[in-house]
Amino acid sequence: MTERWLQVPARISWVRTAVVAVVAPAAATGLGLLVQPERELGAVSLFLLAVVAASVAGGIWAGVASSVLGFVALTYFFTEPIHTFRITSRDDVVAVVVFLVVALLVGWVVARAVEERDRASRREREARLLNYFATKVMSGEPLDRVLNDLAASLVDAMRLATCEIEAVAGVETFEVRRATPGASPGLPVVASVRGGEVVFGTLTAASPDGEALGPDDVRLLEAAARQISVVLERAALDAQVASAREEVERSQARAALFSSVTHDLRTPLASIKTAATSLLQEDVEIDPDERTELLRTIAEETDRLNRLIGNILELAKVRAGALVPVKVPTAIDEIVGSVLHRMEPAFGDVRVRTILRDAPEVPADPVQIDQVLSNLLENAVRFSPPGGEVVVSVAPWRSGVEVRVADEGPGIPPEDRARVFEAFARGRSAGPEDGGGGTGLGLSIARAIVLAHGGRIRIEGTPTGGTAVAFELPLRDAGPVVQGAGARERPS
Repeated sequence: MTERWLQVPARISWVRTAVVAVVAPAAATGLGLLVQPERELGAVSLFLLAVVAASVAGGIWAGVASSVLGFVALTYFFTEPIHTFRITSRDDVVAVVVFLVVALLVGWVVARAVEERDRASRREREARLLNYFATKVMSGEPLDRVLNDLAASLVDAMRLATCEIEAVAGVETFEVRRATPGASPGLPVVASVRGGEVVFGTLTAASPDGEALGPDDVRLLEAAARQISVVLERAALDAQVASAREEVERSQARAALFSSVTHDLRTPLASIKTAATSLLQEDVEIDPDERTELLRTIAEETDRLNRLIGNILELAKVRAGALVPVKVPTAIDEIVGSVLHRMEPAFGDVRVRTILRDAPEVPADPVQIDQVLSNLLENAVRFSPPGGEVVVSVAPWRSGVEVRVADEGPGIPPEDRARVFEAFARGRSAGPEDGGGGTGLGLSIARAIVLAHGGRIRIEGTPTGGTAVAFELPLRDAGPVVQGAGARERPS
């Protein structure tokens, strides 16, 4: 809402000037004839007062016209011979001429003083209006709301019939129109909204009842257009910065993908190559235990390579919006048993304990939930200390089933728990000493799959200082949760 101090004084019309110029001396004449019909000196005082009143109310031209009409009325009604325009006395001639000169000077001085006062008041109000504009520009509010408020403030402050702003900032187009109810707009004035050589749009304003905007009003509109160009220029720059930031993030993601995939593909390939080369050396005798160990290494690294490629393909599906689960009634505890059996050789000296409570079946894609559990177990085993324990639990939870995988590793700080769900992100404790780290895709893929099932996933701490990743799947079929920034908030 616009404050009352924003309102600019109304313009003085020619009709008002003419009315004031006629009414003021007429009123003085009538009052003089009524009170002192035979005293010329008293009438002079009344006519001077009328000139002052006309100058204040109607401006300099009203004061001049009132002086001339007062001179005529003084000559006709109060100077001998009365009711004629002849003056027989030299003293009376001097008196009426002196009156005319003094009246003109008084009217001019008073009118100029009133104009200067109004001009100073107007400039103060304009400065406050522009300051209000600057405050709105820097407020950080949505751009459409700022433009609406600025248009409304111009309508209220300048008493406009209509005010329209049409502009383009970045890729957004804005059309704002505010009007005074019942007002008939006059000739519109268009001010260009530009910043340097860039034209953002136009500011169009019209006065009510066919009146034209004066030079001061046009100047104020142009100043307002410059202020509007500031907010539009800032919005355009913000759009450019956001676009550049997105491009940088895409470039960083591509670089991270290339670096991570290159490193993580080479690691299992190098192990497979070394084991296969050792087995193919005919001049070296390998005992059965060593041969079995080399073959086990090839099998494990092949499985690791297969999981990595699967995660990359799943990430591509997520980014393409093609991750659509094929849901069937699924017993989560059976999937847990299948995953544990398949991954048992990779557990090493880490103990895996299960807590399976009677949990109902949920609508889920068994293959995708298998991948979620595989990624979570792989992370838990990787970060668990030698001889540590990983606990996998399945239990009913509210209107769904909760699966929880907890380890005794170094844990994830609370400030990193949302970030590690992003692609290629690793916890601060991840590194080569943690079994070579990971691709940073496991949790990102797990989150995407859980959200596609309409569930939620989060990271918590454990009493031993480790990490617990828990996800919930609804008992009833649910639509997917939107992927993106909003999804990232869920885990925390």
